[in-house]
Amino acid sequence: MDFSFSPEQDQLRAHARSFLEKRRDGASWPELARLGWTGASIPEAQGGAGLSFIEEAIVFEELGRALYAGPFFSTVALALPALACAPELLAKVASGALTATLAAGTAVEARRVGDRWLLRGETGLVPDAGAVDALVVHARGPDGIGLYLAERQDARPHVKVLDTVDATRRLGRVIFEDDDARLLAAPPAAAKIIASTRRRALAALALEAVGVASHALELGVEHAKGRVQFGRPIGAYQAVSHKLADTYVETELARSLAYWAAWCIAEDDGQAELAAVAAKAYAAEAAVAACERAIQVHGGMGFTWDHPLHRYYKRALWIEAFDRSGAAHRAEIAQAVLGG
Repeated sequence: MDFSFSPEQDQLRAHARSFLEKRRDGASWPELARLGWTGASIPEAQGGAGLSFIEEAIVFEELGRALYAGPFFSTVALALPALACAPELLAKVASGALTATLAAGTAVEARRVGDRWLLRGETGLVPDAGAVDALVVHARGPDGIGLYLAERQDARPHVKVLDTVDATRRLGRVIFEDDDARLLAAPPAAAKIIASTRRRALAALALEAVGVASHALELGVEHAKGRVQFGRPIGAYQAVSHKLADTYVETELARSLAYWAAWCIAEDDGQAELAAVAAKAYAAEAAVAACERAIQVHGGMGFTWDHPLHRYYKRALWIEAFDRSGAAHRAEIAQAVLGG
């Protein structure tokens, strides 16, 4: 097993970081498509790069570090596994012509009328619901939970964007009122895709969390070196330096777990579920702690609106709350490891 990135993967990271640092105003979705990021793991036959989740992992980490506000996580982590059921949809994602997200849950019903599928019901807390072209929907049909594609046209289905802690990644409530949909996967195939999607999403968020924690640490260290109090940089005082040292240790462990999860998913390893859950649980909490410590190091300036730390803190809280809490994830790990 190779525990290091290849020269090509290192170049991808360097290019991604350089590009995102120059585009603090936010890169557009077509720009990411032209860079090949939206189609990194999409087969070449559908216009993608034919790479693996490892390359996507690098991009996820750098997007987290840059606090990217577009629908990359929603499209590539949440929607892509279901969109793979229709090759022409993959081609549209790779070209930048389609963005999508996942409307999960069991409250939406699907019924067939002639050759049409109609969706009715409501689902909440859908990431980027108001910013995407289509929704992959968990809906209960005549044979159980299936995956359906509902394209947004003429303000249908109706989306209400919610006020949430992280304004860079809004959640939405989606209301279906006999809206047209396309069946992507019926039971039991849908259940396998849903499980695969959860693994990808948790791993992707763990990688984003590593990016968030890394940048929070950089901001804290930079301030500790430059802020002078009582004739010395504040980083010389143990009360400050120990907080940053703790953040460094936790961030590196989170990075190791996130890379393990990425490798497991790329290789379809049997431990992929365990690795993704463990990585998300630890990395999310590490990112929250990193931001809190960095804010403390900055003092009063750290929690002002003029400083970027509050935005990183909000993204870390968003990541921590996704799917389940860290405690619930650890209970899931214990159940898997210990059984009973």
